[in-house]
Amino acid sequence: MRRIDALAITLAFFGFGGFAFWAFRTFGFDETNAGVWSQVVLVAVLLAWVSTYLFRAVTQTMTYNQQLDEYKKAVLTKQLEEMSPEEREKLLAEVAAEKDLATGYQTDIPSDPVVKDA
Repeated sequence: MRRIDALAITLAFFGFGGFAFWAFRTFGFDETNAGVWSQVVLVAVLLAWVSTYLFRAVTQTMTYNQQLDEYKKAVLTKQLEEMSPEEREKLLAEVAAEKDLATGYQTDIPSDPVVKDA
């Protein structure tokens, strides 16, 4: 976000506060109550906005994280394109071996689950 964007958001936020004060005054609130309720509205809007930011930060769906994921995918794709066919086959064999190890399934052992009692 650029500095001018931050200033525009700040001015819009204060403008919204002034509008809320005017709206409460129009609906018959006295100055004190209109000021209090416009502050309540502003704090509620601010908390809602911060909660959306926290949600995006926790779920890692912020712009930075999305750009970083796209960059990593692009780098890996480029590296895969630059590999020779032999290197790709070797990499695929390593990935398959790690996947089999992680799942507890080994391809060189027969998968007959029958156990004979002695």
